[in-house]
Amino acid sequence: MDDFIDNERILVYDFIMNENGWKSRWSFDQLRAMLLEQFDAFWERESGIQRSALATVEKAVSLPHAVIISGLRRVGKSTLLLQIAHKIGKNNFYYLNFEDDRFINFRAEDMDDLYQLFVEFFGVRKIFIFDEIQNVKGWEHFVRRFMDLGHKFYISGSNASLLSKDLGTLLTGRYVPIELFPFSFQEYLQFNNQAIPDLMRMKTSDQAQLKHALGEYLIRGGIPDALKYPEIPLTRTLYDDILYRDIAARLRIDSIESLKQLAFFLISNPGAIISYNKLKERFKLGSVNTISSYIALMENSWLFLVINRYAFSVKRQLVLPKKIYSIDTGMAETVGFHFSPNTGKLLENLVFLTLRRKTSEIYYYATAGDYEVDFFLPEEGLLIQVAQNLEKDGTREREFRALAATAKELRVEKAIILTDHNENDVVVEQLPVQILSVSEWLLSV
Repeated sequence: MDDFIDNERILVYDFIMNENGWKSRWSFDQLRAMLLEQFDAFWERESGIQRSALATVEKAVSLPHAVIISGLRRVGKSTLLLQIAHKIGKNNFYYLNFEDDRFINFRAEDMDDLYQLFVEFFGVRKIFIFDEIQNVKGWEHFVRRFMDLGHKFYISGSNASLLSKDLGTLLTGRYVPIELFPFSFQEYLQFNNQAIPDLMRMKTSDQAQLKHALGEYLIRGGIPDALKYPEIPLTRTLYDDILYRDIAARLRIDSIESLKQLAFFLISNPGAIISYNKLKERFKLGSVNTISSYIALMENSWLFLVINRYAFSVKRQLVLPKKIYSIDTGMAETVGFHFSPNTGKLLENLVFLTLRRKTSEIYYYATAGDYEVDFFLPEEGLLIQVAQNLEKDGTREREFRALAATAKELRVEKAIILTDHNENDVVVEQLPVQILSVSEWLLSV
């Protein structure tokens, strides 16, 4: 009943707000104040450590393309925009954050009014920086129109559909997509003022310190504010906000409890192989389509990332079980449930995130003999296996068998095992295998 009442309130509120144009709700002085407040607050923020994604953005500065940054809430998109702004110069751009509640009913057709106000208050500028633009339905239409007039856009949003095929059609390939993830291991070390070691001159003490830092990184994750304010449960709050505000409330999902239980199961099992059919039965949801749509919504909000099992037929890939990973190991550790330390699965999740920063062409593989390899990168012809330690319970032999069997079926000629320390390369049934320290590998890719 409460959910029904809340939804009714949303509908009435939307109706009232949409009946009145955005600009008509404010006086001239109020409009000027809100734009100036936003600009000053943005410019005066801490710019944080330099994100590695900034180099990609800088390459697009001279292009006429829009730069579109997508990623999880609180992952640092606004900070990256600020770092871009500092490169551009304070007097060369307009800024607006559409997450501000004063812009809650802003519509695409209001853009001309907004531009007029920008010119009146700031003068003529050719660059727009827009934060959380997914709150404006149809935003891509005015972006395209202003791009045709010679304007440049830097845009952020917390919705993966910002980088969808539909957007590519509307902007006809005139945008540079950037996915921003939580801190990488290197960024985590920089954030904590820890020196990045020279991997070619590692001493035993360096290796021990690096391994210790990796253990902390696994547990704490890479969400900037959660690291900055460890005394506050920001990771759990973020998870709840995304689940209830971004997914359930905005999309008016009735079965909130089912969504909650499904999300909790997934975040408690990073790196798990999942079958939509089995999940449907487990959570007593009506159809596989419901499970599929819920997981798609969570992917779209950057809570989880899903990969397919590799098969030579794309149709077969779509029906085979998937593997699911958390966007942040700290979130999985904080929010998820586990009886004992989950280090092995968190390591696998971390390796996946590192690979995913470089490419979306990542698969797992299961052989005809039911051996599993964690990752297959077809573009590189590379197999990657993650093992917390190769000395436990026949782990070494098991990993070797899986790699050798997969290499024969896929005709792959190189493989890596990522574990707790470096070892000499080996050849397993004619397959060259590198055995690398995961902490050092994270800093080398």
